[in-house]
Amino acid sequence: QVQLVESGGGLVQAGGSLRLSCAASGSIFRLNVMGWYRQAPGKQRDMVAIITSDGSTNYADSVKGRFTISRDNAKNTVYLQMNSLKPEDTAVYYCNEALFGSWGQGTQVTVSS
Repeated sequence: QVQLVESGGGLVQAGGSLRLSCAASGSIFRLNVMGWYRQAPGKQRDMVAIITSDGSTNYADSVKGRFTISRDNAKNTVYLQMNSLKPEDTAVYYCNEALFGSWGQGTQVTVSS
């Protein structure tokens, strides 16, 4: 089992930036596929960005060019840099690891217009 702890959410105006962090427990982080997902009220949880063990990335079309996922294997941490935020980015953001399917507790991101 892998424990994940997200941080960095908050309230920001449209056009602003936030950086989310997700710290993972265990020694397998560098081998694991890590991802960020988000869930808005009344909607399903959707993939935002994924990063593989070799650093390959994949993004949802709605965030391409605005969000960047990265990882620091020395710190067992994955990041999501979010720029040019829009009100439609408002959601609870969750960190996920693929090996055991663990989820973090989520962090709220609210973008005001």
